[in-house]
Amino acid sequence: MIVLGLTGGMGAGKTTVARFMRRAGWPVFDADLAVHGLQAKGGKAVAAIAQRWPQAVRDHAVDRVALRQAVIGHPQEIAALEAIIHPLVRDERRAFLRRMARRGVRICVLDIPLLFETGADRDCDAVVVVTAPLAVRLRRVMRRRSLSGEQARQLLARQMSDRERNRRADHLLRNGLSRGHTARQLKRLITSLERAR
Repeated sequence: MIVLGLTGGMGAGKTTVARFMRRAGWPVFDADLAVHGLQAKGGKAVAAIAQRWPQAVRDHAVDRVALRQAVIGHPQEIAALEAIIHPLVRDERRAFLRRMARRGVRICVLDIPLLFETGADRDCDAVVVVTAPLAVRLRRVMRRRSLSGEQARQLLARQMSDRERNRRADHLLRNGLSRGHTARQLKRLITSLERAR
């Protein structure tokens, strides 16, 4: 089984690329979706988050806006949150890989924003990095998360630099020009990986 890592800076366009990969028939593990599940009512992260940030939990579920306000701009608080979330996401990721191996899947994808930062790239045979101009990414992050420009920059600054991420990529997809341009690059990549397997 080929395990393909998918990552990129916040707002780079990983969601669009993951959608194309699903259409190609490749199962995708979505780390962001896993985090949502962990923080939803009955999720495995709720109790630990409630203990550290009681104001961020309502009706036995994490209020993501309140949690973001509690940690953004506070590196120690972000580190504490990551210490809760990252091991739980790792467990979910490895359970996904076991399921895919049992099903006999030939190619699957790990869509993880902090792939390199969390060491999840060690579970991958190759890594695709999606990149886009910084101005495009900032605009997307501000719009999606209702953040100020400064808050968006703080979030992006927490991630690995584009230069380092791109250097570590096995495949680089340049996004931000047009969907057609991204689709053409991705079709070439899918064709090459399907032949390689």
